[in-house]
Order: sequence, then C-alpha cells, then structure tokens
Amino acid sequence: MIELKDVTTGFQSPEARWARFGPYYAMFPLDFAFEVVSKYSKRGDFIIDPFAGRCSSVYAGGVLGRHSLGIEINPVGWLYGTVKLSPADKECVIERLYQIYSRRNFYNRSVSKMPIFYRMCYSNEVLKFLLAARSLLKWQTDSVDATLMSIILVYLHGKLGEGLSNQMRMTKSMGMEYSVRWWLENGFKSAPEINPVEFIKKKIEWRYEKGKPCIFDSEIVFGDSTIELRKIVERSKETGIKFSLLFTSPPYCSLTDYYADQWLRLWLLGGPERPKAIGEKHKGRFVSKEDYYNLLDSVFGSCSKIMDNESTIYVRTDRREFTFESTMGVLKKHFPEYRYKLVDNPFKRRTQTELHGNSSKEGGEIDIILSKKRGNMI
Repeated sequence: MIELKDVTTGFQSPEARWARFGPYYAMFPLDFAFEVVSKYSKRGDFIIDPFAGRCSSVYAGGVLGRHSLGIEINPVGWLYGTVKLSPADKECVIERLYQIYSRRNFYNRSVSKMPIFYRMCYSNEVLKFLLAARSLLKWQTDSVDATLMSIILVYLHGKLGEGLSNQMRMTKSMGMEYSVRWWLENGFKSAPEINPVEFIKKKIEWRYEKGKPCIFDSEIVFGDSTIELRKIVERSKETGIKFSLLFTSPPYCSLTDYYADQWLRLWLLGGPERPKAIGEKHKGRFVSKEDYYNLLDSVFGSCSKIMDNESTIYVRTDRREFTFESTMGVLKKHFPEYRYKLVDNPFKRRTQTELHGNSSKEGGEIDIILSKKRGNMI
C-alpha cells in the first residue's frame, strides 16, 4: 500500500510525479486532498467531486483505492485531470510530438497574420509548432494526443526559460495589451529562441522517469455538473451505486472568470485568438447572486440523491458572507438530517480567495463538513 508521504512530498514515485501535473487556479493543496479522502472514506468506496478543477480530489481517490468520479466544465482542468489519471505510453507521445513538429512549416503564413502579442510571446519556431498542435491534436478523443497536448499546456507559458514563452506568469494568462506593454517596458522585446521539440521531449522524459501512476477506477467527466449529475442520478437508480464521500470546492461568487484567466491555454485548445469572458452559463464569473445560488442548489440537490445512507459531505468554500451563507443554506436544505461542523482555514499561503482579489476583512476559506455516520460526528 502506498504511503501518503510518498505522493504528497517529493517526486520519487510515479504517483507523486503526476500528482502536481498542470498549473491551475483554485486547486486543492495536494496534502489536503489526500488527507480528506483518507480520513472520510475507505478503500472500495465511491467518491464524487462535481467541481473537480484539475482533479486533485479524484486523483487522491484513485491513488488510495476509491472509485472516484469528477465533473469539470473547463477543458483545461478536465484535460489535466484525465491525463494524470491515465497518461498514454511515453513512446507514443514522443512519436506524436515529432509528427506534429514535422508539420510546423505548413503554418508559416499563419504566423505572419497573428497579433503582435503572439509574435512577442513566442519565437517563430515555437509559434509554428503551437499552431500545428492546435490544428492537428485530437485531444478530446485520442489518449496520446490528449497527453501531448496537456504537457504542452503545462509549459505553454511561464518564467523565462521554464516555458515556451517570453516572460509570463505560469498560473494566469495576462491580457494581450498589458503583456506587450510590459515586455517592451522591461526589456523582453523578443521571445526566446527555443527548439520546441527538444524542450517538450525533455519535459516528457522527466514526467515519465518514474513510470505511470497506478490509479484505481477513476474518471473525469467533461461537462456541466447541473446536466451531468442528472445522468449520474439515473445510473445510480439502475446500478444501486451510492457515494460515501462528496468532496468539492464550488467556484466562489464573483471572484474570477476562469475562462478569461485561462484564455491562452484555451486558445491552444481551439478557442478564440483574443481573450474574452465566456457568456455561457456556469462558465464565467458569477456576477448574479441568483445564478450562483441556483447552481449550488441544482448541484447539491442532485448529489443528495446519490449519497449513501452513511456518508460525508466535505465542502471548502469562501468565508465571505454571501458565498458562505449560500453554500451553508443549500447544504442544510438538501442534507437536513446531517450533522455539521465548520473548520476555519485562514490564509497560510496564496489560496483561491486571495489570488482572485478578495480584499475584504473576511480572509481565508472555511470547510463545511456534514456527516450522517453513526456514532460521533468526526
């Protein structure tokens, strides 16, 4: 049986090396995800996360021998999660890398027509490679293509020398005009000359150095939880499968637009060339308090129909009044027979709320733990 420290510290096991795969906002700390899954479920249990993000909760469940199911609406998070649960064979990924690189010169004309941002962000060679990957990789349907695309996404931008780009932040894409102005003002007028196939191959070799993770029966569904959960409820009626742990962190009301913040990676996945907020329901920033409440109501309402008679609901949320009160109210509505306790989590490092600009005095996050197990609460 794998020891938690072998996953949550260092990079010496395949499970540890893949656990941190994919820079992403609003992700659970790795040790926290493993601690919750370990404490509130047992091997062979079914666990679910309807707001999976980059899928740390599902990954922890899979490593620890739980049947784990997540739902994620953002393709970046879904891709990271899907790949780290089941990466393709290294040799196939490297072969595909060379195939994509061999097609780069078909995109010479396309490069010259792109906005100045891209031509300052990436060298000509890198940009041609990215355009080939964007056009040719079938990341939604092919495991090899998904694995290669996800690795490119990880290193799409970051500190100079650590990614394919000019100097940028790793976890959040900056606006085009802001980036161009910043590069000009700070002496980064041209992108670094990088051979993308050599760069990405080294990253692949490192990621696979310890092998592939051993994951037990785990899956990430790409879609809207309000829709996908209805299907899961129907399957639960047919199969009788119930979940013993619901472990999640919903988006925080009005703090960020994950699609706008991930626009550059979303561009590589086929999205628009210029950053913009997404108008589709449940994909952008929740400005409407009514829409936010309705999302929580729908998701936790559906989840209440698939939970075991003795189960735990573990929800990490923002402690600002509206977000917390809405989450608490919805949970009490749909899990009225559960006992609950609250655990404060003041900021120890940069977390979702702080990163996204919460300047209120209500700092930190709060965990809501509901239990219907016999005996003592926790």
